[in-house]
Amino acid sequence: MNRTAETVEVNDPELLRLIDREAPIEQVCTGFRFSEGPIWNPREQCLYFSDMPGDIRRRWSPREGVVEVRNPSNKCNGMTYDGAGNLYVCEHVTSSLVMETPAGERRMLATHWQGKELNSPNDVVVRSDGTVYFSDPTYGRMPVFGLERKQELDFQGVYRVSRDGTLHCEANDFSQPNGLCLSPDEKVLYVNDTTRAHIRAFDVAPDGMLSRGRMFAEHVGTGDYAEGVVDGMKCDEHGNIYVTGPRGIWVMSARGAHLGVIRMPEIAGNLNWGGRDWRELYCACSTSIYRVRMNVRGNPVAYMRMV
Repeated sequence: MNRTAETVEVNDPELLRLIDREAPIEQVCTGFRFSEGPIWNPREQCLYFSDMPGDIRRRWSPREGVVEVRNPSNKCNGMTYDGAGNLYVCEHVTSSLVMETPAGERRMLATHWQGKELNSPNDVVVRSDGTVYFSDPTYGRMPVFGLERKQELDFQGVYRVSRDGTLHCEANDFSQPNGLCLSPDEKVLYVNDTTRAHIRAFDVAPDGMLSRGRMFAEHVGTGDYAEGVVDGMKCDEHGNIYVTGPRGIWVMSARGAHLGVIRMPEIAGNLNWGGRDWRELYCACSTSIYRVRMNVRGNPVAYMRMV
């Protein structure tokens, strides 16, 4: 491995097609307790993000800087949009997945499974047809990051909300499911497991059902939170996977090969694409939001076409 003192650790030269070796890591804002859930709004040209311990949702833009938008925020975590501009929010305190419309209406999409309260929805992705997938670990039932309380379910799962609003449990054998993302053709869903330090892949059927769960990448660190763990995860336009881990953002090819690491100044928690051309990679790292310019665009999900 060629380890540099600059931005990247290179395991495979393919990484340097995605990012320049000395691409600067820019701190765009700081002063938070633990930043999470970054999502770029192309209409407003700004980044929304969570501060779970602070129980605040904020946005950042080059013009306005940091603005508080919801306080309290129910210690929200992962967020995403659909093509119509509806915002999907994982809330730790309410153990709910909610949707906020552009008009300000709040709709509860998932709160219980078979009569028992969900653990704490953590991260969420929306397919182009409106099918929703989300992870449900127990982090929102722990002090600081959520509301400490007893778990009702006896497992940590991955769920699908179909277009008619029906909730389906797609997998119940995770330790702590966390980040998830779709491949560019939406035929594969990737889900990582924080405590097991690996990423799994599932085939996605036309109706949204998941099948053929399999290992995609293992040993993304050791699962030690102090060194950085698998958490937020996104895909680029070519199908490469970007996931948080020790030292920053680990980059995997679509075949699961570890290309290298984009180094971050703090522990990386989540990431997302943004900017007018979707070539800026924003990373929520503990107390700060950082940005790095890439040579590749983000996976062209439906909300990127919002105008």
